[in-house]
Amino acid sequence: MSCLDAQIRRSGRITPFKLKKRPDGRERSKSCATVLAWAPPLFGAQVSDGGLGLHGRGDEIIGLVGENTLEYIEVILSLLMVTTPFALISTHSTRFELVHALKLTKATRLFVDVKLLKNILAAIEDPDVNITLDRIYILSGGPVDGWKSFSQMIDNVKRNKVPLQLVRPANRDTLAYLIMSSGTSGLPKAVMITHGNIISSNFQGIVVSQVAEPFSPPRTKGIHPTVICPLPLFHTYGLHAYILRATLAPATYVILEKWNTEKYLRAIVKYRATHVILVPSMVHQLVNHPKFTTTDFSSIVAMHTAAAYLPPELAARMSRNMEENTDIQQGYGLSECTLSALTRPLKGMLNMGAPPASTTGILGPGLEGRIVRDDGTDAAPGEVGELWLRGPNVSPGYWNNPEANAKTFVDGWLRTGDQFRSDENGYFFFADRAKDTLKVSGVQVSPKEIEDVLFAHPEKLVSDVSVAGVSGGRTVDEKVPRAWIVLSTAGKKKGDAAAIKSLMQWHQVSLSKYKWLRGGIEIVKEIPKTPTGKTMRRVLQDQYERRAKETKAKL
Repeated sequence: MSCLDAQIRRSGRITPFKLKKRPDGRERSKSCATVLAWAPPLFGAQVSDGGLGLHGRGDEIIGLVGENTLEYIEVILSLLMVTTPFALISTHSTRFELVHALKLTKATRLFVDVKLLKNILAAIEDPDVNITLDRIYILSGGPVDGWKSFSQMIDNVKRNKVPLQLVRPANRDTLAYLIMSSGTSGLPKAVMITHGNIISSNFQGIVVSQVAEPFSPPRTKGIHPTVICPLPLFHTYGLHAYILRATLAPATYVILEKWNTEKYLRAIVKYRATHVILVPSMVHQLVNHPKFTTTDFSSIVAMHTAAAYLPPELAARMSRNMEENTDIQQGYGLSECTLSALTRPLKGMLNMGAPPASTTGILGPGLEGRIVRDDGTDAAPGEVGELWLRGPNVSPGYWNNPEANAKTFVDGWLRTGDQFRSDENGYFFFADRAKDTLKVSGVQVSPKEIEDVLFAHPEKLVSDVSVAGVSGGRTVDEKVPRAWIVLSTAGKKKGDAAAIKSLMQWHQVSLSKYKWLRGGIEIVKEIPKTPTGKTMRRVLQDQYERRAKETKAKL
């Protein structure tokens, strides 16, 4: 594993693996913040003479486009110190997506990895992007001739013996950052997160940890947590797990620049990782990797997944390679909630017994929740409806998007767009994404329910699956369910035709007729997903409809 592939971030100290030791983390943060805030006291001084001169008055937004590195972490912490908001932009963005993100966020400056600089230069050619070359700086991978880097700016501060920047005050409503929504349907939106949101979210984590500590499994107590960190820092989950909550308790974080299944498996063994923090798509890649069953997971004491639904079969396959009493948790959160909304309690917490096996969890501290019917009334216990949330960690809204705000933020409540049911004890149970729910003959059909049935085939023929609606219903606008599947080893041995036939028979026995896959089953090599593990059903639907249209035209 190279120096850039693995870097250790310790609470209170940031030390890159196999590189020279850095100073105390707090002093380092002050130096980095000074880079951003300091402007040489000379009329007409340029960035090349010192820092950026960010004054924190709200007229600057700093865009970040980079993979997981120490510099990325340092810039984020420093921008928070000098109360200058930043926009986190995906490294997977195409030119079109970069242009959209830069126009939407109205970023005034950019920090960019060298390897991604070419994409940025192409994007700023768009006349609607108001960023000039002199406002683009190298985040990591430098130095590069003609471009000022973050590390060079730090050298300038040290050379000029500039007094270190102190933390600037912020209030509850001060904008901290913009983070792009997943954009699985339509273009992404920029979620506003304030300093108050971050504080509330962190206190949620602290309260949950304190309440859970007496009920934690024995294996989790008295150990120094070590986490391998492949989640992208530009996503809510990685941002909070590896940066904003990382210094709440002593821990070691081994930062991977990006996800690589084999490197992750090697790192688990090499660093004797204790905690697994992943999204379901990563779990899927792990359990299907040829080296998974031979990798030693005995050091793992807890596993946590979020950002997307983790199918029970996938969780079971992962748990079979870990110790019997390993704590496996699945949470629920979203960018609009800063991080977490529902958390799964441990047995005995809050004077409650063991939580139901299928529950997503209970409301986090300080949050209120409702299950709402289509007509706006509250659903009864056990009845499925849309989850609405309200609390201090809920975003004030989307940046420069009044139309989306009017639809999503209603009278102080956040409409999550996700279907849940709850019981009398306050447990919540995920049902489906509201926008993915189908109506067949006027009756709601959950793609997730069909997916779970396919996963549950006795012969375990499926390793991954997505169900979505396609044309073919009784009316022009009615969609019928279709499944795209990735065959497991058992499925491949059975053969494509036999596997499809068996799955068809199985799901028809297991489900009511109106839920049957009238759109058919298609075998694919992989299910397209966002970097954070959300299935991109729209891609599969569009491909199917395009082929169907071409076939009809030929006929």
